[in-house]
Amino acid sequence: MSGVLRLACIDSAAAPLFDKSIDSGATRTGYEPEAAALVADALGLSLEWHVVAWDDMIPSVQRGEADGVWCGQGIIPSRVAQLDFTRPYAVFNESVLVRAGDPARGPEDLNGYKVAAIEGSANMALAETFAGAELVPFGPTDDVFGDMIQAVRDHTVDAMVDDDVVTVPLGDEPEFDLAFTAQTRNPWGVGVSKERPDLLARLDAGIRQVIADGSLERVWSAWMPHLPFPAETLTVGQPTTSATSAEGAEV
Repeated sequence: MSGVLRLACIDSAAAPLFDKSIDSGATRTGYEPEAAALVADALGLSLEWHVVAWDDMIPSVQRGEADGVWCGQGIIPSRVAQLDFTRPYAVFNESVLVRAGDPARGPEDLNGYKVAAIEGSANMALAETFAGAELVPFGPTDDVFGDMIQAVRDHTVDAMVDDDVVTVPLGDEPEFDLAFTAQTRNPWGVGVSKERPDLLARLDAGIRQVIADGSLERVWSAWMPHLPFPAETLTVGQPTTSATSAEGAEV
C-alpha cells in the first residue's frame, strides 16, 4: 500500500452514508467516508478514494486497482464468494418506501405491487420474500438509489426496498411514506482480495480499534442520530471469508 489506503466506491448521493462529491470523489463526506478515515488514521495510512461504477467495485479490487471496497457492502454470500470481508463497521435493517398516502404497512400489503430493489443485493433478497409482488430489479448506475426514488415518485414502481439508514429519512418527506422496516440486521464490511489476508487482518484490527476507543460510535451518532449504534454486534464481529461463511458465520 506504500502508506496509502485506496478504497473503491461510487460517487453518488445517499446521505447520510455519503453525499455526492464536488470533485469527482476526491473529497467525500458522510458516515462511510468518515469511518474509513478513522480506520486509515488508526493504521497510520493516508486515504484515497477510487471512484468506479457500482458493478466495477469488486472487480477493481480483484484487479488490484484498489485495496478494498468500502461502499455499502452488505456481507452476503454472493460477495463473500468474491472477496473476504472485515468485521462489520455497520449493521442496518431494510425498509420499504411508498408514495405518500399509500396504505401498505407490511409485506402482506405488497401483493400486486411493483417493488424496486438493486439487482443481486440483500435488498432484492428481502423483496423476493414478498408474496405476490412484481420485482423490478435496478441495475448498477451512477445513481441507482436516486433512480429508484424517482421510479417511486413517477409511478414507474409502487415501492422500493433499501437500507433503513437511507430510506427512513425519506419517510419524513411529504411525497413519501415509510411502509415498514424489516429487522434484517445486515452487517456491512470492507471487501478485500482473497489474495491479501495480511491486509484483511490489518483493516480488521483498525476497525476493532475505532470501535473500542469509541470514535466510530461518535461518528455514527453525528451522521445517524436516528439509528442506535449496534455496539454489541460490532464488538463480536470477525472477518468473513468464504471459509468462515461455510462454517456458519452470519452473512
